[in-house]
Order: sequence, then structure tokens, then C-alpha cells
Amino acid sequence: MKHLISMMDVKGHLEEIIDDAIDMKKNGYEKALKDKILAMIFEKSSTRTRVSFESGMEKLGGHAIFLGKNDIQLGRGETIEDTALVLSRYVDIIMYRAYSHKDMMELAEHATVPVINGLDDEEHPCQVIADLMTIKEAKGKLEGLHVVYFGDGKNNMANSLMLGCTMAGMSITIVSPKAYWPSDFYVNKAREMGSVEITEIKEGVAKDADVIVTDTWVSMGDEKEKEKRLNDFKGYTVNEAIMAQAKDAIFMHCLPAYYGNEVTKEVAHGPRSVIFDEAENRMWAQMAIMKWLLR
Repeated sequence: MKHLISMMDVKGHLEEIIDDAIDMKKNGYEKALKDKILAMIFEKSSTRTRVSFESGMEKLGGHAIFLGKNDIQLGRGETIEDTALVLSRYVDIIMYRAYSHKDMMELAEHATVPVINGLDDEEHPCQVIADLMTIKEAKGKLEGLHVVYFGDGKNNMANSLMLGCTMAGMSITIVSPKAYWPSDFYVNKAREMGSVEITEIKEGVAKDADVIVTDTWVSMGDEKEKEKRLNDFKGYTVNEAIMAQAKDAIFMHCLPAYYGNEVTKEVAHGPRSVIFDEAENRMWAQMAIMKWLLR
């Protein structure tokens, strides 16, 4: 039995999953998960994660059940272990959108069906698989491309991007204030697979970029630090001047976007932006992930 908790869980299978997602989007799909049931546990709210998983499961012939934390006994103190053991008796696969990576690992440890990380405080693998799918659609390849990420280098997107990009044969630069540089754990793991540069913002940092990526400066759970973060990240907004450094780069953002902070609306809705293709591709990538896990 397989889980998808970290990008490392798809090592050796990443392009297979991406190519299946692209193929389904282009050429159609069969009801490969007919009568399968997906349980979706949400501790954090979501637009894209919920709708993309529900829609994807329905397209593949299965059914998805939404479980808000306060809709189930987990919200009243039932243990994660018991929740995992009970849900495994009812459903074929579980998606968990959690605050804590520790809780994510505990659910996977005790579940007897595959568990998908729909986001936690350390990784966001489904989003990054969809991002890599989007890059391959736009650029025709992954290997040899260079990604430049602006923003919070400690967050789940930066961690999963470092792992996913290097796993796919791409290089990545994280552009972040020093206080927000990623942990050595993720940097070292990514560097075992490829090239990772960590830097503060500097002139021409995006000039060799094929892809420019950013993310919100204030993730869910960081709201108490909002004013500090907005001040700390001044100068890191992806604007038209940043995009002009890399003439052929596409722009990506996993959304929701806060225009004027991490990106200007002119860039996010501009001709080089693929953010809405990226959002759609969450569904196709997750369909391919569920097929892979249940195969």
C-alpha cells in the first residue's frame, strides 16, 4: 500500500503520474475508480482542494465525502489513530488537509487505505505535482528548466517545490529574506537530487528563469504574524519588472493571491500567467494520483 505524504513518495513515478494527468486532460478518461469512495478530512478551509478532489473522483466514477473537522468526532477529541482505523473500514482512500505534519504522519501510520496529503505545515505535494504538470504543458519538458520562487522559503510550497523540481531534473532558486530561508532538512534532501540556490533578493535574480513562482506571504496559521510578514517581505513582490528579467518565463501561483503583496494583478492576470491552468490541473493531477495509489 502506498501513501502520498511527501513529494519523496512519488520518486521514480513522478513523470508517470504527470503524463497520465496530461493524457486524461487531452484524450479523456475511463471510470477507473468506479464505486471507490474518497473521504476528505478538512482542518483548513479550501476552494481548490475540495472542488478538485470531489470533481476528479466523480469523473473517475467514484464518490467523495467531505468531512469538516467539526463534522466528525476528531473535532471533539477522538484520536487520530481511531479516526484512521474507523474511516479505513468505510472508504478506499483518505485525503487529509491538516495543520500539522505530525498529525498527517500519524493518520497514515494507522490507516489501512492510502492517505493523500492535501496540505500540511511542511508539504503540499498535490499542488506541486499539478504545478509540474502545468510547466510540462507550457514548456514541453521539465528536465533542464530553472524555477525561481519568491517569498516564504520556510513554507510548505517551497519545501515541496524544492523536492519536486530537483526530482524532475530542474534547478530551483529560492528568493527569500534570510529569516525565512528553508530548513536544512529540505534543502539537503533536494540537493541530493539536483541544484538548489537560496538567496535574498538581488539584481537580476530571475534573469535565467523559465518559471517564476510565488505564494502568499501569510499562510493559514500565520495570521498573528501578518503585519510583521508584510513588512519583512517588502521588495519581494513579483511585478512586471521582475518578469521583464526573464523574457520567456511563465508565472505561477497556487492561489489564493493577495494582489499588491506577493504579486501584482497585472502579472497574475497577464499574458505570461498560467495560474488558472494551474488551478484546473489540480483536478487532473489528483485524478492521476488517486489512480496511481489505488492501482
